[in-house]
Amino acid sequence: MDYKEVLENARESIGNYCKACPVCNGKACGKQIPGPGAKGVGDTAIRNYEKWQEIRVNMDTICDGGEIDSSCELFGQKFAYPFFAGPVGAVNLHYSEKYDDISYNQVLVSACAQNGIAAFTGDGVNPLVMEGATAAIKESGGMGVPTIKPWNLETIQEKMQLAIESGTFAVAMDVDAAGLPFLKNMTPPAGSKNVKELAEIVNMAGVPFIVKGVMTVKGALKAKEAGAAAIVVSNHGGRVLDQCPATAEVLEEIADAVGDSMKILVDGGIRSGTDIFKALALGADGVLICRPFVVSVYGGGAEGVKTYIEKLGAELKDTMQMCGVHSLSEITRDMVRYC
Repeated sequence: MDYKEVLENARESIGNYCKACPVCNGKACGKQIPGPGAKGVGDTAIRNYEKWQEIRVNMDTICDGGEIDSSCELFGQKFAYPFFAGPVGAVNLHYSEKYDDISYNQVLVSACAQNGIAAFTGDGVNPLVMEGATAAIKESGGMGVPTIKPWNLETIQEKMQLAIESGTFAVAMDVDAAGLPFLKNMTPPAGSKNVKELAEIVNMAGVPFIVKGVMTVKGALKAKEAGAAAIVVSNHGGRVLDQCPATAEVLEEIADAVGDSMKILVDGGIRSGTDIFKALALGADGVLICRPFVVSVYGGGAEGVKTYIEKLGAELKDTMQMCGVHSLSEITRDMVRYC
Protein backbone atom coordinates (compact mmCIF):
# COMPACT_ATOMS: atom_id res chain seq x y z
CA MET A 1 0.00 0.00 0.00
CA ASP A 2 1.23 3.50 -0.85
CA TYR A 3 -0.15 6.81 0.40
CA LYS A 4 -2.11 7.39 -2.80
CA GLU A 5 -4.01 4.16 -2.14
CA VAL A 6 -4.62 5.23 1.45
CA LEU A 7 -6.25 8.45 0.24
CA GLU A 8 -8.33 6.67 -2.40
CA ASN A 9 -9.60 4.13 0.14
CA ALA A 10 -10.35 6.83 2.70
CA ARG A 11 -12.55 8.80 0.29
CA GLU A 12 -14.87 5.79 0.07
CA SER A 13 -15.48 5.56 3.83
CA ILE A 14 -14.58 8.78 5.61
CA GLY A 15 -17.97 10.49 5.34
CA ASN A 16 -19.25 13.73 3.84
CA TYR A 17 -17.16 16.34 5.67
CA CYS A 18 -13.50 15.37 5.20
CA LYS A 19 -12.48 15.06 1.55
CA ALA A 20 -9.23 13.12 2.20
CA CYS A 21 -7.42 15.78 0.16
CA PRO A 22 -3.96 15.07 -1.28
CA VAL A 23 -2.80 18.02 0.85
CA CYS A 24 -4.73 18.63 4.06
CA ASN A 25 -4.71 22.45 4.08
CA GLY A 26 -8.04 23.31 5.72
CA LYS A 27 -9.69 24.66 2.58
CA ALA A 28 -12.07 21.90 1.55
CA CYS A 29 -13.49 21.28 5.04
CA GLY A 30 -13.58 24.99 5.89
CA LYS A 31 -16.01 25.93 8.64
CA GLN A 32 -17.73 22.56 8.90
CA ILE A 33 -18.47 21.29 12.40
CA PRO A 34 -19.43 18.47 12.61
CA GLY A 35 -16.42 17.69 10.48
CA PRO A 36 -12.71 18.43 10.70
CA GLY A 37 -13.26 22.14 10.07
CA ALA A 38 -13.73 25.06 12.47
CA LYS A 39 -16.52 26.59 14.54
CA GLY A 40 -15.79 29.90 12.76
CA VAL A 41 -14.80 30.55 9.16
CA GLY A 42 -11.71 28.36 9.47
CA ASP A 43 -9.09 30.94 8.51
CA THR A 44 -6.72 29.87 11.30
CA ALA A 45 -6.50 26.29 10.03
CA ILE A 46 -5.68 27.55 6.53
CA ARG A 47 -3.10 29.97 7.91
CA ASN A 48 -1.46 27.16 9.91
CA TYR A 49 -0.71 25.26 6.71
CA GLU A 50 0.25 28.25 4.57
CA LYS A 51 2.76 29.72 7.02
CA TRP A 52 4.82 26.51 7.05
CA GLN A 53 5.00 26.80 3.26
CA GLU A 54 6.45 30.30 3.56
CA ILE A 55 9.45 28.84 5.38
CA ARG A 56 12.10 27.34 3.11
CA VAL A 57 14.99 25.03 3.88
CA ASN A 58 18.62 25.81 3.06
CA MET A 59 20.18 23.00 1.04
CA ASP A 60 23.83 22.18 1.76
CA THR A 61 25.37 18.98 0.42
CA ILE A 62 29.00 19.97 0.90
CA CYS A 63 29.33 17.89 4.01
CA ASP A 64 30.33 14.47 5.33
CA GLY A 65 28.32 11.50 4.18
CA GLY A 66 26.88 8.85 6.44
CA GLU A 67 23.70 7.35 7.83
CA ILE A 68 20.82 9.57 8.92
CA ASP A 69 19.57 9.13 12.50
CA SER A 70 16.05 10.54 12.89
CA SER A 71 15.46 9.16 16.38
CA CYS A 72 14.51 11.28 19.37
CA GLU A 73 13.94 10.86 23.10
CA LEU A 74 11.02 12.18 25.12
CA PHE A 75 10.77 11.63 28.87
CA GLY A 76 13.07 8.63 28.82
CA GLN A 77 11.39 6.95 25.83
CA LYS A 78 13.17 6.61 22.50
CA PHE A 79 11.25 7.03 19.27
CA ALA A 80 12.19 6.42 15.65
CA TYR A 81 11.04 9.88 14.60
CA PRO A 82 10.29 13.25 16.24
CA PHE A 83 6.61 13.24 15.28
CA PHE A 84 3.52 11.89 16.99
CA ALA A 85 -0.11 11.29 16.09
CA GLY A 86 -2.27 14.05 17.55
CA PRO A 87 -5.43 13.50 19.61
CA VAL A 88 -8.86 13.39 18.01
CA GLY A 89 -12.29 12.75 19.49
CA ALA A 90 -15.77 11.92 18.18
CA VAL A 91 -14.47 10.46 14.93
CA ASN A 92 -17.86 8.90 14.19
CA LEU A 93 -19.42 12.39 14.39
CA HIS A 94 -16.76 14.33 12.49
CA TYR A 95 -15.85 11.66 9.93
CA SER A 96 -17.98 8.51 9.58
CA GLU A 97 -19.28 5.56 11.56
CA LYS A 98 -16.72 3.19 10.11
CA TYR A 99 -14.89 3.84 13.39
CA ASP A 100 -15.86 5.14 16.79
CA ASP A 101 -13.34 6.57 19.24
CA ILE A 102 -12.70 3.20 20.85
CA SER A 103 -12.02 1.27 17.65
CA TYR A 104 -10.09 4.20 16.17
CA ASN A 105 -7.71 4.36 19.14
CA GLN A 106 -7.28 0.60 19.14
CA VAL A 107 -5.92 0.83 15.60
CA LEU A 108 -3.97 4.07 15.96
CA VAL A 109 -2.22 3.48 19.29
CA SER A 110 -0.96 0.01 18.46
CA ALA A 111 0.07 0.89 14.89
CA CYS A 112 2.02 3.93 16.07
CA ALA A 113 3.75 1.96 18.82
CA GLN A 114 4.67 -0.83 16.40
CA ASN A 115 6.19 1.68 13.98
CA GLY A 116 8.35 3.63 16.38
CA ILE A 117 6.22 6.59 17.48
CA ALA A 118 3.44 7.29 19.98
CA ALA A 119 -0.16 8.43 19.58
CA PHE A 120 -1.85 11.10 21.67
CA THR A 121 -5.43 9.95 22.28
CA GLY A 122 -8.53 12.12 22.49
CA ASP A 123 -11.27 12.54 25.06
CA GLY A 124 -15.03 12.99 25.00
CA VAL A 125 -18.25 13.42 26.93
CA ASN A 126 -18.82 9.67 26.87
CA PRO A 127 -16.67 8.09 29.64
CA LEU A 128 -16.07 5.07 27.38
CA VAL A 129 -13.83 7.22 25.16
CA MET A 130 -11.13 7.68 27.82
CA GLU A 131 -11.63 4.13 29.08
CA GLY A 132 -11.03 2.75 25.59
CA ALA A 133 -8.08 5.05 24.89
CA THR A 134 -6.27 4.18 28.10
CA ALA A 135 -6.96 0.48 27.58
CA ALA A 136 -5.33 0.71 24.14
CA ILE A 137 -2.33 2.50 25.64
CA LYS A 138 -2.00 -0.15 28.35
CA GLU A 139 -2.09 -2.92 25.73
CA SER A 140 0.77 -1.14 23.91
CA GLY A 141 2.98 -1.04 27.00
CA GLY A 142 2.22 2.57 27.88
CA MET A 143 3.25 3.85 24.45
CA GLY A 144 0.61 6.54 24.09
CA VAL A 145 -0.33 9.85 25.68
CA PRO A 146 -3.90 10.23 26.98
CA THR A 147 -5.07 13.79 26.43
CA ILE A 148 -7.68 14.99 28.91
CA LYS A 149 -10.06 17.86 28.17
CA PRO A 150 -10.14 20.77 30.66
CA TRP A 151 -13.21 19.43 32.48
CA ASN A 152 -14.16 20.35 36.02
CA LEU A 153 -11.79 18.99 38.65
CA GLU A 154 -13.94 16.03 39.68
CA THR A 155 -14.13 14.75 36.11
CA ILE A 156 -10.40 15.29 35.58
CA GLN A 157 -9.62 13.21 38.69
CA GLU A 158 -11.66 10.29 37.31
CA LYS A 159 -9.97 10.43 33.92
CA MET A 160 -6.52 10.97 35.41
CA GLN A 161 -6.83 7.74 37.35
CA LEU A 162 -7.47 5.86 34.12
CA ALA A 163 -4.43 7.53 32.57
CA ILE A 164 -2.20 6.53 35.46
CA GLU A 165 -3.44 2.92 35.35
CA SER A 166 -2.55 2.71 31.64
CA GLY A 167 1.17 2.95 32.43
CA THR A 168 1.60 5.91 30.12
CA PHE A 169 4.91 7.77 30.10
CA ALA A 170 3.15 11.17 29.99
CA VAL A 171 -0.28 12.81 30.25
CA ALA A 172 -1.54 15.82 28.29
CA MET A 173 -4.36 18.34 28.55
CA ASP A 174 -5.58 20.32 25.55
CA VAL A 175 -6.40 23.56 27.35
CA ASP A 176 -7.24 25.12 23.98
CA ALA A 177 -10.37 22.94 23.99
CA ALA A 178 -11.82 25.48 26.45
CA GLY A 179 -13.45 27.05 23.40
CA LEU A 180 -15.55 23.98 22.64
CA PRO A 181 -19.23 24.60 23.47
CA PHE A 182 -19.94 21.28 25.20
CA LEU A 183 -17.47 22.05 28.00
CA LYS A 184 -19.37 25.21 28.95
CA ASN A 185 -22.54 23.23 29.64
CA MET A 186 -21.03 21.23 32.49
CA THR A 187 -21.96 21.52 36.16
CA PRO A 188 -19.69 22.53 37.75
CA PRO A 189 -18.38 24.41 34.69
CA ALA A 190 -15.30 23.39 32.74
CA GLY A 191 -12.96 25.27 30.45
CA SER A 192 -10.10 27.65 31.12
CA LYS A 193 -7.70 26.88 33.96
CA ASN A 194 -5.68 29.37 35.97
CA VAL A 195 -2.10 28.62 37.05
CA LYS A 196 -3.12 27.36 40.48
CA GLU A 197 -5.73 25.00 39.06
CA LEU A 198 -3.32 23.77 36.40
CA ALA A 199 -0.62 23.14 39.01
CA GLU A 200 -3.06 20.96 40.96
CA ILE A 201 -3.75 18.93 37.83
CA VAL A 202 -0.03 18.61 37.03
CA ASN A 203 0.64 17.25 40.53
CA MET A 204 -2.22 14.80 40.13
CA ALA A 205 -0.61 13.15 37.09
CA GLY A 206 2.52 11.67 38.69
CA VAL A 207 4.19 11.53 35.26
CA PRO A 208 5.46 14.30 32.95
CA PHE A 209 2.55 16.59 32.10
CA ILE A 210 2.09 18.25 28.69
CA VAL A 211 0.00 21.40 28.26
CA LYS A 212 -1.38 21.54 24.73
CA GLY A 213 -2.74 24.82 23.43
CA VAL A 214 -0.04 27.42 24.15
CA MET A 215 0.20 30.28 21.65
CA THR A 216 2.11 33.02 23.49
CA VAL A 217 5.27 33.43 25.53
CA LYS A 218 3.03 34.54 28.40
CA GLY A 219 1.07 31.30 28.16
CA ALA A 220 4.26 29.24 28.02
CA LEU A 221 5.56 30.89 31.16
CA LYS A 222 2.26 30.15 32.93
CA ALA A 223 2.52 26.48 31.95
CA LYS A 224 6.09 26.43 33.23
CA GLU A 225 5.01 28.03 36.52
CA ALA A 226 2.35 25.35 36.91
CA GLY A 227 5.03 22.67 36.62
CA ALA A 228 4.38 21.34 33.13
CA ALA A 229 7.22 19.30 31.66
CA ALA A 230 6.27 20.20 28.09
CA ILE A 231 3.94 22.32 26.02
CA VAL A 232 2.39 21.92 22.61
CA VAL A 233 2.33 25.16 20.65
CA SER A 234 -1.16 24.74 19.27
CA ASN A 235 -4.36 26.61 18.38
CA HIS A 236 -6.42 23.39 18.37
CA GLY A 237 -5.85 22.90 14.68
CA GLY A 238 -7.43 26.28 13.96
CA ARG A 239 -10.81 24.89 15.00
CA VAL A 240 -11.75 27.02 18.00
CA LEU A 241 -10.87 30.66 17.20
CA ASP A 242 -10.61 32.59 13.95
CA GLN A 243 -7.93 35.26 13.43
CA CYS A 244 -5.27 33.44 15.47
CA PRO A 245 -1.68 33.54 14.29
CA ALA A 246 -0.35 30.31 12.84
CA THR A 247 1.71 28.10 15.10
CA ALA A 248 4.68 28.60 12.76
CA GLU A 249 4.51 32.34 13.49
CA VAL A 250 4.84 32.01 17.28
CA LEU A 251 6.97 28.87 17.71
CA GLU A 252 10.36 30.57 17.53
CA GLU A 253 9.66 33.20 20.20
CA ILE A 254 8.12 30.62 22.54
CA ALA A 255 11.07 28.25 22.09
CA ASP A 256 13.47 31.10 22.81
CA ALA A 257 11.61 31.86 26.05
CA VAL A 258 11.21 28.38 27.57
CA GLY A 259 13.02 25.90 25.34
CA ASP A 260 15.88 25.55 27.78
CA SER A 261 13.59 24.48 30.63
CA MET A 262 10.84 22.35 29.07
CA LYS A 263 10.13 20.29 25.98
CA ILE A 264 8.50 22.12 23.08
CA LEU A 265 6.13 20.33 20.69
CA VAL A 266 4.10 22.01 17.95
CA ASP A 267 1.15 21.13 15.72
CA GLY A 268 -1.08 22.84 13.18
CA GLY A 269 -0.73 22.42 9.42
CA ILE A 270 2.45 20.33 9.49
CA ARG A 271 2.04 17.97 6.56
CA SER A 272 5.44 16.67 5.42
CA GLY A 273 8.82 15.57 6.64
CA THR A 274 10.20 18.86 5.36
CA ASP A 275 7.69 20.73 7.53
CA ILE A 276 8.87 18.66 10.50
CA PHE A 277 12.47 19.70 9.75
CA LYS A 278 11.39 23.35 9.70
CA ALA A 279 9.69 23.03 13.08
CA LEU A 280 12.79 21.46 14.63
CA ALA A 281 14.95 24.23 13.17
CA LEU A 282 12.71 26.83 14.81
CA GLY A 283 13.15 25.26 18.24
CA ALA A 284 10.67 22.42 18.56
CA ASP A 285 11.69 19.07 20.03
CA GLY A 286 8.94 17.30 18.12
CA VAL A 287 5.63 17.77 16.32
CA LEU A 288 2.07 16.46 16.44
CA ILE A 289 0.06 15.71 13.29
CA CYS A 290 -3.64 14.92 13.58
CA ARG A 291 -6.03 15.01 10.62
CA PRO A 292 -3.83 13.01 8.19
CA PHE A 293 -3.58 10.21 10.74
CA VAL A 294 -7.40 10.03 10.78
CA VAL A 295 -7.34 9.69 7.00
CA SER A 296 -4.67 7.00 7.30
CA VAL A 297 -6.77 4.93 9.71
CA TYR A 298 -9.91 5.25 7.59
CA GLY A 299 -7.96 4.53 4.41
CA GLY A 300 -5.91 1.57 5.52
CA GLY A 301 -6.23 0.72 9.20
CA ALA A 302 -2.93 -0.25 10.79
CA GLU A 303 -1.28 -0.60 7.37
CA GLY A 304 -2.42 2.90 6.46
CA VAL A 305 -0.85 4.31 9.62
CA LYS A 306 2.39 2.44 8.88
CA THR A 307 2.41 3.81 5.33
CA TYR A 308 1.95 7.38 6.52
CA ILE A 309 4.64 7.10 9.21
CA GLU A 310 7.10 5.72 6.68
CA LYS A 311 6.21 8.50 4.21
CA LEU A 312 6.89 11.24 6.76
CA GLY A 313 10.04 9.51 8.01
CA ALA A 314 11.48 9.18 4.51
CA GLU A 315 10.74 12.84 3.74
CA LEU A 316 12.38 13.96 6.98
CA LYS A 317 15.51 11.88 6.39
CA ASP A 318 15.80 13.13 2.82
CA THR A 319 15.55 16.75 3.99
CA MET A 320 18.16 16.14 6.69
CA GLN A 321 20.53 14.61 4.15
CA MET A 322 20.06 17.43 1.64
CA CYS A 323 20.62 20.06 4.35
CA GLY A 324 23.81 18.42 5.59
CA VAL A 325 22.81 16.96 8.96
CA HIS A 326 22.93 13.39 10.25
CA SER A 327 21.03 13.68 13.55
CA LEU A 328 18.26 15.86 14.95
CA SER A 329 20.67 17.61 17.30
CA GLU A 330 22.53 19.03 14.29
CA ILE A 331 19.46 20.88 12.97
CA THR A 332 19.91 24.61 13.59
CA ARG A 333 17.94 27.76 12.91
CA ASP A 334 20.18 28.89 10.05
CA MET A 335 18.98 25.91 8.03
CA VAL A 336 15.64 27.60 7.31
CA ARG A 337 14.65 31.00 5.91
CA TYR A 338 11.42 32.93 5.51
CA CYS A 339 10.36 33.77 1.97
